[in-house]
Amino acid sequence: MGSTSNHGAEGVGRRELIKRSAALGVVAAPGMGLLSACASSGGGGQKKDKAGKKTAKNPLGVNETAKMEFVLFDGGFGKEYAQDAVKIYQKDFPKATVKFSATQKIQSTLQPRFNQGNPPDLIDNSGAEQMDMGVLVGKNQLADLTPLLDAPSYDDPSKKVRDTLRPGIVEMGQFDGNPVWIMYYAYTVYGVWYSQKALDSLDAQYPKTWDEMLQVCAKAKKKGMAGWTYAGKYPYYIPFSLYPMIGKVGGREVLDAIDNLEPNAWKHPAVKACFEAYYELYKKGYVLKGTPGLDHIQSQTAWAKGEALFIPNGSWVENESANVIPKDFNLAVSAPSGIDSSDKLPFGTIWASGGEPFIVPAKAANPEGGMEQLRIMLSEASSKNFTAKVKSLTAYNGGTSGITLTPGLNSGVAALKLAGSNVVNPRLQDWYVQLQKEKIGVAGLGEMMAGRLTPAEAIKKIQGFADEAAKDTSIKHYKHQ
Repeated sequence: MGSTSNHGAEGVGRRELIKRSAALGVVAAPGMGLLSACASSGGGGQKKDKAGKKTAKNPLGVNETAKMEFVLFDGGFGKEYAQDAVKIYQKDFPKATVKFSATQKIQSTLQPRFNQGNPPDLIDNSGAEQMDMGVLVGKNQLADLTPLLDAPSYDDPSKKVRDTLRPGIVEMGQFDGNPVWIMYYAYTVYGVWYSQKALDSLDAQYPKTWDEMLQVCAKAKKKGMAGWTYAGKYPYYIPFSLYPMIGKVGGREVLDAIDNLEPNAWKHPAVKACFEAYYELYKKGYVLKGTPGLDHIQSQTAWAKGEALFIPNGSWVENESANVIPKDFNLAVSAPSGIDSSDKLPFGTIWASGGEPFIVPAKAANPEGGMEQLRIMLSEASSKNFTAKVKSLTAYNGGTSGITLTPGLNSGVAALKLAGSNVVNPRLQDWYVQLQKEKIGVAGLGEMMAGRLTPAEAIKKIQGFADEAAKDTSIKHYKHQ
């Protein structure tokens, strides 16, 4: 999701995933339309530009005079980082025309163009109107990015692009076998975000167990501060901390079973324990009053103003909320609290993965140009520019030297170091977007956290949604390899 938020979002978008993921508008109606609309290959399609000659300076063989169209999700990461990268493309290919645009309405803007066979050359497919990745891949709508990954990196011809990326980025872009359909550009740390200043004012440490979490929330309540808030209108933000908690309590195999749509995966004791823990926040009055009616910006603003201590989110939140976070806030992120010492994985287990998914459509007129723009963005200079401007890491494995890290970014790097190999990466938000957002998020978790479903009822409902998706022959199914 990556940045799947309005970032953010999907920062993830957020950014999302997923965002992120997450920025946002109404998901339900457009989501249904996508399943059928993207299923058709549309008209005859646009004419492909003739590829250029491959050279050391042009390893992908970009046609130097062809137009290149780039559509960016206009979220919390802003447009400047992409515009800066476009300027480099224009410098490298001065005879080319580049059309750059940014929108929050990715699906409604681009879905008709996919159907007509004339999509842009590069798309940042993020936000609440994110096109369903599973559908796009399943219907052969995307170009395989392997040529980009096997091309020499922009900085060092002796290294392939794939050799410069953070662990897991290539695998995230794969759905079935070797082709890589998506390049997740941002690297998002998901978890529980808070003000270290506020925590210190309670004379409290970040809670490692749920009993400790409830104690901290009780302290906050006595001081007139809610323990938690979240994006009530978009409750698929809740999994940003809930899913890694489930993985910590039951082991990553529980998350894999959920991703694989296995029968009774949601009925695992770890899921039950974590759902009951979160429901306890509601039952004890530790959730900010009115949260179910707040969108992501409103909940983040209330949190930044000190009305709530904790919020589940992705690392895009620092940039997305920069205008409301006080200078002395001392933003921090932590891996989720566990249940107790019986948890399968240690404290520090966190969800971190690629966010801000970039795609090159299979019917793009200039796919080489779209991939070259990504190759530029995956250079050290472009990566540093992104990190410095939007307070988030990129898929490029580095790009932080010489940059003064912001509090949230510094905390995210520390959280990744603490996690070590205990990093989980649930795939529902990119394999089954509609299931994750509308059904599990809104109809399941959102209803439970608003007190309209008990944990047992929410689990039964969500398992039903997962079973429906598993039996639905109209969608392509994916499994962990």
